[in-house]
Amino acid sequence: MRLGSSLITGRVLRSASMGWNDKIVKQLEEENHESWTLTLHSLSDLSHISPIVFLYLIKECYASGTLKATRKFGALQHQVHQVLNNGPRPGPATFVIHCLYALPIFDIYCEGFSHLIISSLRRFLKANLADSMQAKDLAAHLFVDMVQGYVYHDERILVKIVEVYDVRLTNLENVICQLKATDINFRQVTALTFLEQYIFKLIKSQSYMTAVTLLEHFSIHQFGKSFLLAMMEKKEFRAAEKWATFMGKPMLCLLVQEYIDRQMLKYAYMTIKKNNLRQEFADVYHQCKESSMKQLAEKGCWDVAESKAKGDIQLIEYLVYLAMEAGYPEKVDELCDRYSLQGFPKAKELDATFLHRKHYLCLKELGIEDVFWVDRVDSLHTATYRIEESKVVGVDCEWKPNYVKGSKPNKVSIMQIASSRSVFIIDLIKLSGDVPHILDNCLSRILQSSSILKLGYNFQCDMKQLASSYETLGCFKHFEMLLDIQNVYKESSGGLSGLAEEILGAGLNKTRRNSNWEQRPLNQNQLEYAALDAAVLVHIFHHIRDQSQQGTADGNDKIEWKSSIISHLDNAKTTKKNVRNRTRCRVETN
Repeated sequence: MRLGSSLITGRVLRSASMGWNDKIVKQLEEENHESWTLTLHSLSDLSHISPIVFLYLIKECYASGTLKATRKFGALQHQVHQVLNNGPRPGPATFVIHCLYALPIFDIYCEGFSHLIISSLRRFLKANLADSMQAKDLAAHLFVDMVQGYVYHDERILVKIVEVYDVRLTNLENVICQLKATDINFRQVTALTFLEQYIFKLIKSQSYMTAVTLLEHFSIHQFGKSFLLAMMEKKEFRAAEKWATFMGKPMLCLLVQEYIDRQMLKYAYMTIKKNNLRQEFADVYHQCKESSMKQLAEKGCWDVAESKAKGDIQLIEYLVYLAMEAGYPEKVDELCDRYSLQGFPKAKELDATFLHRKHYLCLKELGIEDVFWVDRVDSLHTATYRIEESKVVGVDCEWKPNYVKGSKPNKVSIMQIASSRSVFIIDLIKLSGDVPHILDNCLSRILQSSSILKLGYNFQCDMKQLASSYETLGCFKHFEMLLDIQNVYKESSGGLSGLAEEILGAGLNKTRRNSNWEQRPLNQNQLEYAALDAAVLVHIFHHIRDQSQQGTADGNDKIEWKSSIISHLDNAKTTKKNVRNRTRCRVETN
């Protein structure tokens, strides 16, 4: 079918009649003006457009221009939803059925366009039922034709038709009654037997999710434990859970027990939680909860672990034991005080006990004589002068973790800069508020100095967070003379603590890494933790330098580190992806 150019009335009218995305309209019109303009005008009134012509016009829209396929497809899906308001006859729902009958002749476009128009209709029907009731029997007829192989669409389209048109057994029965008069194959068939035969066929071909969806939609309560086990054997866990949920509590309990028997405790826990089966599987629920809390505790996410307990005293006591094992005595005292727990040793007793069980590095072993808290102008100037006297310093920073999914990380709270004998812990939050220009000047003299080698561990992560936290400060926009220790020991595992244990003979106690770094004053354990993270970098560097100077004289391989020094680095604008990954980055690398 070819429409004359006299039908074209102008760009504003065409786009306004459909609400088409203006940017895509403009680009596609420029690339293929005549066909695109004709298509837009034709779709502005569907009252005299047949399904075949409609599909052809949609195909022309999709084929026009050079936009990426996903963008064009997304725009088309939105616009087909809108043009269903433009008077398709006999009605939008029936019109779409006719399109689905015609689509197989469009070959490679069939599958994509089928999903496109049925999804568009789903959105349309949410606000306008139109002729959906009248189209139900027609949708049921299409369903029967698809099952028999007369019309080809994939199983997902078949399911969508049933769901979007809300086809029921009565609609199928109406169709089969009509077919009995003309087709002898339907003489002894009922809607239920027809549907069951098809579902058996799906199960045999292991299309479990489609089979379960149809069983649920048509409320067919058949099959039992053997069906559940078959899905479990094929690792069709989503289908198995959907089926068990439909069948009810006894089948859900069977599903949970299967997960337990297969050592799939995470799946068991999620099913128990989602379906309120805690009473039936109390031990398993607690076991899974404890496993989850232990993983969080090992990552230093103590606050999250506590929130997961939801005040359950049994779980809180387990968290206390985890804190004891981790050598985190102040967390033990904190939890015991908050929940009035009795019978646990106090922090001082734990400190003595823990020291005999596992050895971690301490500041004294690293030769650190002083740790200075810097939160005033005079102490900031003093710290800057002292640091400028050093040729090598370790740099690290800390911020309060934010466990709200999708939210922006908290501002960097402190920066630690360590020389061989001293560590300066700079209160960035306070100083950036009180004296931002002085802070900017002092840190620029350190971070942008070409005569001071700055050591870090995965410092790029910290750099991005610093720049994001303090966008108005120039000191975090570029850095001079950086050496990331992680790039020297690329094969080392266990983060900075693991590297320290490998080189210095003892690791770092990381239990406090995700504590509240915005509280003031920081407690003694937090100060020591923060100081150690920076100080240990200097001692690891001394080992690197000594090994490099020794060469292979003692049989050890020479460590190459000078090539890893970055003389100048601009801190490029942080992308959204980097912001999302930053907290995870800190957890994994420390």
